[in-house]
Amino acid sequence: MLSVSTREELAADLAEAERSRVPMTPLTANHPDIDVVDAYEIQLINIRQRIAEGARVVGHKVGLSSEAMQKMMGVDEPDYGHLLADMEVFEDQPVPAGRFLFPRVEVEVGFILADDLPGAGCTEDDVLAATAAFAPAIELIDTRIKDWKIALCDTIADNASSAGYVLGKERVSPKDVDIRGIDAVLTRNGDVVAEGRSDAVLGNPVTAVAWLARKVESFGVRLKAGDIVLPGSCTRAIDCHPGDEFVADFAGLGSVRLSFE
Repeated sequence: MLSVSTREELAADLAEAERSRVPMTPLTANHPDIDVVDAYEIQLINIRQRIAEGARVVGHKVGLSSEAMQKMMGVDEPDYGHLLADMEVFEDQPVPAGRFLFPRVEVEVGFILADDLPGAGCTEDDVLAATAAFAPAIELIDTRIKDWKIALCDTIADNASSAGYVLGKERVSPKDVDIRGIDAVLTRNGDVVAEGRSDAVLGNPVTAVAWLARKVESFGVRLKAGDIVLPGSCTRAIDCHPGDEFVADFAGLGSVRLSFE
């Protein structure tokens, strides 16, 4: 467990790395006693600072939601980060790759909530009842840690490595599609670079959202009507470079694109 002052110092270091685009050494390298609670509190310090500067929370993302990623990180549950309004990118506006350090894209089935979710007792039925629509999504992830050399507490403190997101135009009711069986294909500059299915996310993306609702309550956070929730990637993460154009196609859910300049 870290002191409050150390948490604040590490939060400031992460914020400076993001501003300067100069990566830092892993938090876990210099502070081996850091734990998950420390990491989430560091994340929240920077989120609260962004809000004080005018940012607005519009949702959350779940990370480490596949069995393979959890085994790689040596954990038995996902992690989460915040989505802010100024993190949204758009299909028709190329993103300057230079804004980021080590950008990657992930393919996700986005949830748009119509109602608030309960906290500690949230179930999958609660999630489905509160979901207005699913949407095709790409999450843009990045790390402020040098060369993606991250352990669990590094990525949690770094807002679960989240840097941006884009939603496609389609909106599909949960009643009209089996959320567990959506095939997804990601192309880069016309070539297929990743394929997956929505049940790669904890067997069911709804499970990830219910977990998230329960988890964030312990940190004084709730999932609310209008929020966007990204439950985790259907495919492996793919590196991005200037000039790349990505298109993610989802069976029964439409598509979403993201380009870089």
